Amino acid sequence: MISRTQALAACVAFLTTSILGGCAVNPVTGKKQISLISAQQEVQLGQQHYAANQQQQGGQYTIDPALQNYVSQVGQKLARVSDRPQLPYEFVVLNNSVPNAWALPGGKIAINRGLLVLLDDEAELAAVLSHEIVHAAARHSATAMSQQQLLGAGLAIVGAATQNSGYADLIASGTQLGGAAYIARYSRDNELESDQYGMKYMAAAGYDPQGAVRLQRKFVELSKGQQSGGLEALFASHPPSQSRVSANIKHSQSLPKGGISNRAAYQKAIAQLKRDTDAYQNYDDAVAAANNKNFDAALTLVRKAQKQQAKEAAFFALEGDLLSQQKHYKNARQAYDRAIQKNPNLFSYWLKRGMTQIKLKNYSSAKGDLSRSLRYLDSAYAHFYLGEVYEKQGDRQNAYEHYQTAAEAGGEIGTMAQTRIKAIVNKG
Repeated sequence: MISRTQALAACVAFLTTSILGGCAVNPVTGKKQISLISAQQEVQLGQQHYAANQQQQGGQYTIDPALQNYVSQVGQKLARVSDRPQLPYEFVVLNNSVPNAWALPGGKIAINRGLLVLLDDEAELAAVLSHEIVHAAARHSATAMSQQQLLGAGLAIVGAATQNSGYADLIASGTQLGGAAYIARYSRDNELESDQYGMKYMAAAGYDPQGAVRLQRKFVELSKGQQSGGLEALFASHPPSQSRVSANIKHSQSLPKGGISNRAAYQKAIAQLKRDTDAYQNYDDAVAAANNKNFDAALTLVRKAQKQQAKEAAFFALEGDLLSQQKHYKNARQAYDRAIQKNPNLFSYWLKRGMTQIKLKNYSSAKGDLSRSLRYLDSAYAHFYLGEVYEKQGDRQNAYEHYQTAAEAGGEIGTMAQTRIKAIVNKG
C-alpha cells in the first residue's frame, strides 16, 4: 500500500508527463524535475519580491554597512563557482533577530543578523550561503511552485499579510504587514541536495567543507530538548538531523582536504553585532513583554536598548508602538520621527507614524506618511488608513478606491474595509 506522499508524487509525475509533455533538467544534478516556471520567470519573481520580503522581515541591517559588504563578497565568491553563475545573485543581511536564511528564485538571498551571531567563522557562513545558492541554482523553488500548481494549491506563498487591526497587533510586527513572500518549503531531498552541492561550491571557492559539518552539528545541538528558542523558523525550513551531519561527513570525504575558515576575519566582521548583543536582547525582551501586555516593562527595556545602541531605528519605532498603545500619540509621533531619521527606508515606520498622525487629526501629514510607506511596500494597512484619511477629508471617491484595495487583502483589515465601503455606498 503506497503512502499519501507517494500517491501525490505519482499524481504529479503523471500530470507532468501526460498533460504537460515532460520535465525540465535540474541545472545542478542533471536529473529531471517538474518545472512549469521558466528560468526567466524565476529571475522575474525574485526581482519582483526581493525588496518586499526584506521590508516584511525588518529591512536591511544598517548599523554596520561593512557587514553587508562582507557577506555579499562571500556570497558572490561562492556564486561564481555555482552551476548557474549567470544568475543575478544578491546577498543581504536583514535586521531580524530570528536565526534564519532564505533564497528567492533567481538567486536573491538573505541572512538574518540573528543567524550571523551563531556562526563562528567564514566557512560556516559559506556553508549557509552556498546551501541557499544551491536552492536557487537547482531551481528548487520552481519545482515546489510547480508541484503546488499541479495539485491545485497555487504558488508556494509564505508570509502573507493579514494581521488583526489596532496598535496592539502592530507592536513590532511591521515585518508582517502587507505583501506575500515567495519562499518555498523545501523537501528533504532538496535540503540534502543543497547540503551536498553547497559543500562542493565551498571547496571550489577555497573554503573548508568541514564548515558545513560543524554548522549542522551546531544546529542539531541547538534543536535538542526544545532549547532552540527563536530557531523555529530556521528549523521549520531547514530541519537539522544527525543524518544530515552524517551525510555531510560522507560528502566531505570526497572533497579536497583543507581550505580556509577565516575565523579572525569573520569575528572582525560581526564585532559590532556582538557588541550590540545586550541591546538587541533588551529589544527582543521588550517585544516579548509587549506581547504579554506588560507595556511599562517593555518601555523600560527598549529605552535601555536605545542607550546601548542609539543608531538602531527599530528601538525607537518600538517605543512609538508602545506609546501609541498607551494613547500617548504626540510622544509616539516623536519616537517615530527618530526612527525615520535613523532609517527612512522601512515602510512600517512611515505607516505607523501615519496612523499616529490620524489620531492627532493631522490628516495632510498622515496622507504623506501613508503614501510614503507604499513606496516601500504596498500594504493593505496603508490603503485602509489612506481611505480613512480621504473619507475624513470628504473625498469619498479616493476613500472608496483605497478601501477597495484593502478589502482585496482579506482578513480582518479586509473586513474593516468592506464595512467602510458599504457605509460610503449607503451614503450615495
